[in-house]
Amino acid sequence: MSAAIAGGCLIGVGVGPGDPELMTLKAARALGEADVVAYFAKRGKDSHARAIAQAHFRAGALELPLDYPVTTELHRHDEGYRSQITGFYDDSARLVAGHLDAGRKVAVLSEGDPLFYGSYMHLHVRLAARYPTEVIPGVTGMSGCWSQAGTPIAQGDDVLSVLPGTLEEAELARRLAAADAAVIMKVGRNLPKIRRALETAGRLDRALYVERGTMAGGGAMPLAARGGEAAPYFAIVLVPGWQLRAGADE
Repeated sequence: MSAAIAGGCLIGVGVGPGDPELMTLKAARALGEADVVAYFAKRGKDSHARAIAQAHFRAGALELPLDYPVTTELHRHDEGYRSQITGFYDDSARLVAGHLDAGRKVAVLSEGDPLFYGSYMHLHVRLAARYPTEVIPGVTGMSGCWSQAGTPIAQGDDVLSVLPGTLEEAELARRLAAADAAVIMKVGRNLPKIRRALETAGRLDRALYVERGTMAGGGAMPLAARGGEAAPYFAIVLVPGWQLRAGADE
């Protein structure tokens, strides 16, 4: 391994679900030491991860925005989408590798946890075998949301299922019917479908809708009490599995 490559280090940094105070001390330290800070964003939009973490950037650190070529414009199974997004991650990995080869420490920001539905994973699988790598875990969006709602989610023998709202409606309903507790991610414009699936599974009366968990203006309410329109990006649906009163005997 060359001296330049040996000096480079890739760090996946979980910055948490939104509240800057939920970043870990380790994440803050890593950002204060990084030569380069990379972050993903929708083209033409500010990076939410950057907004959370920017107070901890080292003075003079280089910033490397990685702007998605597409987000929801094409269906995820569309061949054009797959081709563009795969090429984007390949190109992003090459950009990061260029800094690593120059011996720089590169921190890649990830909302929530880097290895849980995070875009950082696409860089990790392309680069971790070639460069020294560290992953700093972060508070997940789902734990931030059930804390925002003040709702116990699972205990005892409850089985927690984490489901993407992009699943087909029948598959969502099948999995929800079998789950003791559930978290539904990737809500957005999938919310009407998610609501129907919950109703089919007999879980709608237990479902909670959480928007902007841990962030300013965030809140929670029963999903059945919310209108049927699409949700914003920062939204999660929770189906608590814990059916006992707090403090009751199991």
